[in-house]
Amino acid sequence: MPDGFLVRTKDRGLVLKSWAPQVSILNHKSVGGFVTHCGWNSILEAVCAGIPMVAWPLYAEQRLNKMLLVEEMKLALSIDESKGGFVSAAELEKRVKGLMDSEEGKALRENILMMSEAAKAAIGEGGSSHGTLKELTKSWK
Repeated sequence: MPDGFLVRTKDRGLVLKSWAPQVSILNHKSVGGFVTHCGWNSILEAVCAGIPMVAWPLYAEQRLNKMLLVEEMKLALSIDESKGGFVSAAELEKRVKGLMDSEEGKALRENILMMSEAAKAAIGEGGSSHGTLKELTKSWK
C-alpha cells in the first residue's frame, strides 16, 4: 500500500490485512454487491447470500466462471480490462455504480435473489444437494 494510505482512508473504509470472514460479510445487511475474482467458493457464497457481483477474474477457471456468471446466469457485471490486463479506477467505479444503481443492476439483483432461494432449497433439509450428500456419506460406511 502507498505510504499514508491507511491514515488517509481510516474514516472512509476498512482495510483488513489478513483473512476476513467472507460469508459473514456477504450476509451482512449493508452489503449490496461483491467484486469477486470468480473463484467457485466465492461465487457460491455470494449466490447463497443473494449478493450480485462484479466479475473480475484473474486466471485459470475464473475466466470461465465469469462467462457463466455474466452471460449465462445473469448474476454479475463484467469488468473490462485494457489490452495489458489492467483495470482502471474509472472502469471499476462504472461497474460498481452500474451494479448498485441501474436497470441492469436491478435485473441482476432480481436474478440473484431467485438463485439464492433455489440454492437454499437445494441445501436445506430434503433439498437435492442435501439428499445427494446424505447418500454419499452413506456410501462411505
